[in-house]
Amino acid sequence: MQNFYEAVDSNKRKSLIIVIGFALFIFVVVYVISQAMSYYFGYQAGGLGIFGVAMIASGLISLGSYYYSDKIVLTLSGARPADRKRDFEYYTVVENLCIATGLPKPKLYVINDSAPNAFATGRDPKHAAICTTTGLLDKLNRTELEGVIGHELSHIRNYDTRLMAVVAVMVGVVALIGDWFLRMSFWGGRRRNDREEGQLGVIIIVVGFIFAILSPIIGQLIQLAISRRREFLADASSVEITHQPNGLISALKKISSDNEPLEAANKATAHLYIVNPFKEKGHGAVGWFANLFNTHPPIPDRIKALEKVA
Repeated sequence: MQNFYEAVDSNKRKSLIIVIGFALFIFVVVYVISQAMSYYFGYQAGGLGIFGVAMIASGLISLGSYYYSDKIVLTLSGARPADRKRDFEYYTVVENLCIATGLPKPKLYVINDSAPNAFATGRDPKHAAICTTTGLLDKLNRTELEGVIGHELSHIRNYDTRLMAVVAVMVGVVALIGDWFLRMSFWGGRRRNDREEGQLGVIIIVVGFIFAILSPIIGQLIQLAISRRREFLADASSVEITHQPNGLISALKKISSDNEPLEAANKATAHLYIVNPFKEKGHGAVGWFANLFNTHPPIPDRIKALEKVA
């Protein structure tokens, strides 16, 4: 049986491996597609000029959402600021856990929805917010609520929201370059006269087309894998904060067994919640394949991992 420190360290290592692998994947994809574009349109291959253009375009688009993502998400979710008198237990749980972790108290919000769920947002601990539903506050006891809040504070402490913003930019770069290449290819290009270079160009162009079509899908799968891995890390970190794995285990069981979907959630915000707000379930081989496209790991796997923590 591993303790929570070992669980946290294990999840951090696995997350780091995935992120490094993702960065290498992005570099290879961008380089290949850049070379394919240069051969296809007849200018000299070399360098990563198109990469720089894509980074600037994608970065400008993402910059606004990075700084204002919390406000955008909270507005889309219809959340109201929490009130200390009205949501006293919620307030005191957050305050106590923030004292224990040394984190600044995030802004607190509540969604008026009977489906139990919660999420954290914000680019860093000083600009963070936690949002819960009224269903979560009504249906969980204090120990279970501490487990959930510990999970969300872990996302903030581990800079998960920032990590996922960076990953989203990287996926956006790949999608943008792939889309450019496929669209521009319809305009036609000119071939080089050199036979050897032309044969090499054909190979690179074909590979570029393959990468342009498949890499956005692969990039999204890796992005979802990182999201699922960060959920495991936040679960383990919650136990480190509360020292009560049974609280989070019980909370996950209650939230996942509640069949009511969260009306305020959408595909753009689903990955933020502690449990998939759409209550999608899969079984068998089809379920295993479907899990590749899920933002969250299966609840039984999360509970099994928590049960191993001493």
